[in-house]
Amino acid sequence: MSADLVSVVIPMMNEAGNVGPLTAALTAALDPMGRPYEVIFVDDGSTDGTFAALSEAAAQNKRFKVISFKRNVGQTGAMMAGIDYAAGAVIVPMDGDLQNDPSDIPRMLAKLDEGYGVVSGWRKDRKDAFLTRTLPSKLANGLISYVSGVPLNDYGCTLKAYRREVLEGFRLYGEMHRFVPIYAKWQGAKITELPVAHRARTLGKSKYGLDRIFKVLLDLLVVKFLTQYETKPIYIFGTVGLSFFGLAGVAGLWAVYLRLFEGVHLNRTPLPLLFTLGFITGVMCILMGLLAEVLVRIYFEARDKRPYTVKERINFD
Repeated sequence: MSADLVSVVIPMMNEAGNVGPLTAALTAALDPMGRPYEVIFVDDGSTDGTFAALSEAAAQNKRFKVISFKRNVGQTGAMMAGIDYAAGAVIVPMDGDLQNDPSDIPRMLAKLDEGYGVVSGWRKDRKDAFLTRTLPSKLANGLISYVSGVPLNDYGCTLKAYRREVLEGFRLYGEMHRFVPIYAKWQGAKITELPVAHRARTLGKSKYGLDRIFKVLLDLLVVKFLTQYETKPIYIFGTVGLSFFGLAGVAGLWAVYLRLFEGVHLNRTPLPLLFTLGFITGVMCILMGLLAEVLVRIYFEARDKRPYTVKERINFD
């Protein structure tokens, strides 16, 4: 690892048309810094000409490095691979669709040098559709900030700058790359937010849909569980258990009251049974999901297994 080296990590999937403009913009923004850098492109199982275009760019510039996956694993897995192979003390992830502006990177590095552990990009003037992208993002950012206690305006902005030490000690799964500032803050890192440029997409097709909102919310639940209750799960499971005992006690007393004083037989309607079964099933599903998340982490960490498979690497020593 080099103390001065900056590692830019860019996951890409079916972005062949953006490779040329992106590499040109990166060179124009990073060369004048006078600071060593590397750009790690992670081809996340593209089915178009993305890998060929990246290979050509890497042949022309040895600071461009390429990791190619055998199959698509998602943005978080691709980002984790880039971080694993990065050699710099500073890591800057960004999107490969040209909506992030590489010229913001020197500004973020300057802010990082002021003593921060994380500089998070804030797309203050987003160029996305309001109803399907911007509004859900604002709602999600507010919820994440409230639950985590780490107030940020734009968790969804991929463009961020991290000191390597704040990325150590945990792995990324699901859609959790957006929650890295939360982990960093809980580890004592200083975090700040910096407005960055945001461009409208001109080439390629967005991979984000409304279904991503539900994934993010579920991942937020996992983050809250793993960070607050990982070493004391009895607190959450015990609380739920006691709640069920309380609910059962209230229901039992109410049933006795209705039977003794009102003469009502509750077995005449299926509604109480349906409510009980639905509620218990929902809670069991959530708890089983949390347990599954823990088991997945045990599986990956105990075997030092990665959630991705590298097919080819270029320009790595």
